[in-house]
Amino acid sequence: MRVLAALCAVLVTGALGAAPAAAGTATRVRTARACSAPARARTFACHAERRKDVVVPHAVDPHTTPAGYGPATLRSAYQLSSSGGTGVTVAIVDAYNHPNAEADLATYRAQYSLPACTTANSCFRKVNQTGATSPLPVNDPGWAEEIALDLDMVSAICPNCNLLLVEASSAYDTDLYAAEDYAAAHANYVSNSWGGGEYAGQTVDDVHFNHPGVAITVSSGDSGYGAEYPAASRYVTAVGGTSLVRDTGVTRGWTETAWSGAGSGCSGHDAKPGWQPTIATCSRRGESDVSAVADPATGVAVYVSYVPSGDTAGWTVFGGTSASAPIIASVYALAGTPGTSDYPAAYPYSHPADLFDVTGGANGSCTGAMCHAGTGWDGPTGLGTPNGTAAFVPGSGSVSVTNPGSQTSTVGAPVSLILAASGGTGSFTWSASGLPAGLAVDASTGVVSGAATTAASSSVMITASSGGQSGSASFAWTVSAGGATCTAGQRLGNPGFETHSAAPWTATPDVVVSTSAGQAAHSGHWYAWLDGYGARHTDTLSQSLTIPAACTRATLSFWLKITTVESTRKTAYDKLAVKVGGTALATYSNLNRSGYTKRTFDLTRYKGQTVRISFTGTENSARATSFLVDDTALTVR
Repeated sequence: MRVLAALCAVLVTGALGAAPAAAGTATRVRTARACSAPARARTFACHAERRKDVVVPHAVDPHTTPAGYGPATLRSAYQLSSSGGTGVTVAIVDAYNHPNAEADLATYRAQYSLPACTTANSCFRKVNQTGATSPLPVNDPGWAEEIALDLDMVSAICPNCNLLLVEASSAYDTDLYAAEDYAAAHANYVSNSWGGGEYAGQTVDDVHFNHPGVAITVSSGDSGYGAEYPAASRYVTAVGGTSLVRDTGVTRGWTETAWSGAGSGCSGHDAKPGWQPTIATCSRRGESDVSAVADPATGVAVYVSYVPSGDTAGWTVFGGTSASAPIIASVYALAGTPGTSDYPAAYPYSHPADLFDVTGGANGSCTGAMCHAGTGWDGPTGLGTPNGTAAFVPGSGSVSVTNPGSQTSTVGAPVSLILAASGGTGSFTWSASGLPAGLAVDASTGVVSGAATTAASSSVMITASSGGQSGSASFAWTVSAGGATCTAGQRLGNPGFETHSAAPWTATPDVVVSTSAGQAAHSGHWYAWLDGYGARHTDTLSQSLTIPAACTRATLSFWLKITTVESTRKTAYDKLAVKVGGTALATYSNLNRSGYTKRTFDLTRYKGQTVRISFTGTENSARATSFLVDDTALTVR
C-alpha cells in the first residue's frame, strides 16, 4: 500500500483519482513496447507501451485501486455514459493467441464492478482468423499484453458491449487481413491496435478495410511523425494519441495535449478521402482523424497474466495508440449503428464542434499542423477527442449535388467528368440514370468515364447519397457522331496515369497506379503496376474507345517493363496478355524480363469499331513478377 500511495503522485488512479502531474507538464517514465518491430516488409507490430516503473497488486481487491486510469475516469474525461451498447459487438483484431484472455478480462471487469462478459453468457467470443474456435494461433506474450489492453479498454468505455476477439495466425499481412475481413463481416465496430510502414501496393490491400457501414479504427503508431499503414487507408478512422491530465482550473476538469509519440503523417500512396479537409502540406490521406489518451505517463490500468520474460504478471499501466484505438471504436459503438453505405471515418468531420479540440503539444519537428497540435485538425490528434458521442454519428445536413451543366462529347472520345456534392457525412455514394451508352459513373468516386458509342441527346440525373440523406441534379448530355474527316491524335484517356488514378481505365483491385513499387516510371512519375504481389493472382487494366472510321491508320503503343526474381526454370510462368476485345495481340512472361521497351501494334483493321484494349496479368504461386505499363497510346491519322 505504501508503494501504491507513492505511485499516485505520478499516476491517476483507476477511480476518479488525482492527476499524474500538474496540468500541461510532462512526466518522464520508463516504458517498453509489448511487440518487437516487424522483421520484414508487410508485417506489423502492436502499439502497446507498457510502463516499466510501476509495481502494482496482482489480485482483485475492492479496497485497492490499481494504478492507471480505470473505466469511471475515462468515461468522465470523455463525457460518456456507462449505459448503451447492449447487444452491440465490438471486434478486436490482433495477432497470435492470448491463452488467458477470458480469465484476465474477468479479473479486470470484477475489479471495477463491470458486468461479467464470458463465453458462457455469449458476451465474449475468441476465434481464429477464419472464425473457428480451434485451432487457435500459437501463444505470444507480447501480443497477449496487447490483447489484454484492447479487451480492457472496450470494457471500460462500453461495459455492455459484446466482445469478439479475432486472432490472426501471425503478424504477416495476409493473416491479419483475413482476420480483418472476418471481423468486419461479424461486427459493426472493429479495433486494430497495430501497424507498420507504408508500402507500394497498399491501395490494393485497402479492400480489406473497405467495409461501408463498419466503423474501423486503427492506431496511428507510437513513433511520432511518419505515416503508417493501415492507419493511412482512406477507409478507416486513424486514431492519434494525447496526454490526459486532470485540471481543476478548466471547466472540463481535464487538459489534453498531443502525446509526443502519437503517429501522424501524409500517406505516400492513399488518396485523400473526400471528407477530409485540405491539408497545406499533404495532398493525399493525412493521419490522424481523432484521438484519445495514449501517453504511458497518463496511462490506463490493465490486467494481464501472460507476459514476456522479465515482465510481472498482474495489474500494470499501458499507453500507446493501442489504448486510443479501442477507446474510439467503443465510442462509435455507444453512438449507434452506422449507415450501411457510410464510411464512419467521415462522421467526426461533420461534427468538429462536438469534440474536445487539442491545441497544444507536438510529436516531431516538422512544420505546421502535421506535427504540432493547434486549433482544428492536426496530425497527432486529428480533430480532437470525444466529448460524448455526438461526433460519432452520421451528419444530419441535407446533400446538395453541384450541377455540372450541359455536357457534349463525340462518339468514341474518352470522357472524364468529376462530380461534386456537399452535406451529409461528406462521403458519398453515386448513381446515375440516362447516361449515354458507353458511359458509367463510379459509385465511390463520382467520376463519369468511358466513351459514348452512339450519337444521341439525353437527360441525365445524378444522385449522391450520404448519412441517410440524398440529393440529385439533372442536365443534358449531347453526343455527336463527329465529322467525316479524321482528327489525328491520341485517343486513350489518362495514357501515362499522371492523374494519380486509373480512370478512365477500368482496373481490378490488384492493379496499382503507383509512383514507387521499387521502380521508376518510364516518364513522369506514375505508372500502372500489374501482378507483383496481389491477393487474387489475376488483374486486368482495360479501356474502351471507338476508332474513327474516317481515319486510315490506328496504332496501339505502350512501354512495358518486366521485373522478376523467379527462376526461369519454373513450369508455371507469370504472364501478361495484351488484347483487343477477345483477340490476343501478344503475351509476355517473366522469361521476357527487360527494362522499359516500346511495344507497337497496328489496329487499323478495327477502324469504325468500338474496341476494348486490355492488359491482363496472371501470377503463379510465387507471386514475384511485376509488369509495369506506362505511356500508353492509341494514335489515329
